[in-house]
Amino acid sequence: MDYLDPRIVAVRRFNRFYTQKIGALSEGLSGTAFSLSESRILYELAHRAGPTAAEIARELALDTGYLSRVLRGFEKAGLLAREAAAGDARKSVLRLTDQGRMEFARLETRASAEAASLLASLPAATAGQVVAQMRAIEQALGGRPPRAWVLRGLRPGDLGWVISRHGALYAEEYGWDSRFETLVAEIGAGIMKNFDPAHDGAWIAELDGAPVGSVFMVRQSDDVVKLRLLLVEPAARGLGIGARLVAECESFARAHGYRRITLWTNSVLTAARAIYAKSGYRLVESEPYEGFGRQLVGETWELDLVG
Repeated sequence: MDYLDPRIVAVRRFNRFYTQKIGALSEGLSGTAFSLSESRILYELAHRAGPTAAEIARELALDTGYLSRVLRGFEKAGLLAREAAAGDARKSVLRLTDQGRMEFARLETRASAEAASLLASLPAATAGQVVAQMRAIEQALGGRPPRAWVLRGLRPGDLGWVISRHGALYAEEYGWDSRFETLVAEIGAGIMKNFDPAHDGAWIAELDGAPVGSVFMVRQSDDVVKLRLLLVEPAARGLGIGARLVAECESFARAHGYRRITLWTNSVLTAARAIYAKSGYRLVESEPYEGFGRQLVGETWELDLVG
């Protein structure tokens, strides 16, 4: 084995760096009664239904003797109770007591605050990249990180992403030519040039710090607002992001006193049309046209917010 292989050197360097960072974070635990290993054990006890000591030892790759000493300490402190397993009185299962759950809740709050502090020290875009890369490493090494997403407002650079991804995705999925990306660029520029937070809205969906969806609300009149540029990345579909973006638009419209939402789409966009229909929108007009190198059918949909 070539121990001077740059990949091996890089892995070891990262391990040293990351261990140092995590060590700095875990120093926050010194204000509690628990070591980092004890905190991991508490986490497993809080997130498993009646685990055995053997299950926890396997999950955390802990020495069984060390784990037994920790568990006895938890019992002595009133944090842990043992019960006979259903159907097998010879086997003991573990559960946190009410006091144990209170201690775990305090520990979780402290740990989350430490992680939040670390992310807050970074620019928002960098923090998103860090989280995304952490997920990528976890997944590449066999982990299965949960897919969590959030909605947020616009940041510098988002409009460029919206334009670029519309152009690329519609070319890949529907064969539309570059004229569509040009149209999206014109629409986006017009929206942002006249954007007024008192009347207009915009949201970006983020998955692990990376943008995966968008939608805009643009005032047409005192009574009517238009939904524009709805997009969800293929890798993020099936998570409810599209429906949530559309629901956010309705909430915004109602809160700002609009009486109707209107939107324009195409008949080939079946997933988006299904969301609109399920959300109560009505197809009020359709018209064939030639655009973006294809024969298409444009559609106008509306949602009445009164009556």
